[in-house]
Order: sequence, then C-alpha cells, then structure tokens
Amino acid sequence: MRALMPAPGLSSFRKEMDRIFHRLWEDDGVDLPALREWAPSIDFSENDDAYVARIEIPGLESKDVHVLLQDNVLTVKGEKKEETTQKDERFYRTERSYGAFSRSIRIPSPVDGAKVNAVFHNGVLTITVPKGPEAKAATIPIKVA
Repeated sequence: MRALMPAPGLSSFRKEMDRIFHRLWEDDGVDLPALREWAPSIDFSENDDAYVARIEIPGLESKDVHVLLQDNVLTVKGEKKEETTQKDERFYRTERSYGAFSRSIRIPSPVDGAKVNAVFHNGVLTITVPKGPEAKAATIPIKVA
C-alpha cells in the first residue's frame, strides 16, 4: 500500500504552485483578456420524457442566440457584444467576457425535433428536447418568458 502514496513533500510543492498561479492571475496590474474564452456554462440532464439543457447567457437577448438540432446534436450559438465605453473611463479590472460562442451537446438517444421547446428567462436559456423517433434538422425559435 505504501507504493500508492504520493512522494513526501509533493503536497507542499502543489500548494506553493497554486499560490504562485493565484498571484499571477489575481494581480490587479495584469489583465489578459486574450487568454479568456467566452463559453457559457451548461447543465444537461435527462428525465423520463426529455433531455433538458440549461445555458447561462446573461446580458444577451433571445434574438442574439440561435438553437439548432441536427443529427442528435444540440448546438447553441450567439454573440455577446462588448458595451461601449467613454473615452475618459479607466478600468481597474475587466472580467466580463464578450464575443461569439458556440456550444454543442450530443444527445445520446433519438429525439423528437419537432417538439423541442426553448425558453429564455432571467439570463438562462432552457431547452427541452423530448425523447422520441429520430427527426430531421430543425431550427428552434426562442420564447421570452
């Protein structure tokens, strides 16, 4: 059993590396927006009747988001546009992300594309994909709640 234990001192080395990286990314003088990617968070679940995807996209409107179901792949695309700033405005920190995004989820079993429902409410897009026979490609309209 001793062979499976990590080498002595490895834990303190890891803590030190975590501390260094934390300081690098949290330094107020460092802002590297090019290293950030804009990809909304997704929760994907299943119940007896359907698959449900919940996507966090605050700051967007339903017209800025497109949902496509094709070959059992659910794709959500959109773009979050950067807000205009005043010339005399100085930023001390910028953490919000902007730009185009695309997220795809392969659905594990045949679904009924004609009955897909997409609702956008409080910055969360909820897409319900009923289980059923395989369907042709479909573009899903988004309703505003």
